[in-house]
Amino acid sequence: MMEQRVIIEMGMGNDLHGMDYQKAARRAIEDAIRHSTLPIFQSIDMPHTQMRVQVTVGVQEPDHIDIEALRSGLPRGRVAVTVVKGGLNIPNPETGDTAVVATAAVEAFLPSQIGKWVQS
Repeated sequence: MMEQRVIIEMGMGNDLHGMDYQKAARRAIEDAIRHSTLPIFQSIDMPHTQMRVQVTVGVQEPDHIDIEALRSGLPRGRVAVTVVKGGLNIPNPETGDTAVVATAAVEAFLPSQIGKWVQS
């Protein structure tokens, strides 16, 4: 079945003192989804299970991420999470702390709506 991307949101999250990649990644996803809503589901009476959600998270240490925990935190749709090398580690030479910055892109895809809409 052909799909169409209906939304893409970007987010950023960090952990300033714990060097917790999971926390930074979760915050990046939350930042992205806080910026959007999809009223289309109520408008056209479409179940949210028809939406596929693709999340891509970038952190400097991808192997420190629990993908299933991130996936289970998404509120709607059929979710897949991919983790790639990205984000930033920002060391503080004075304290030895490293701030971790994660980035996330959250994309939502719906079955093709071509021909289902009529302009009035």
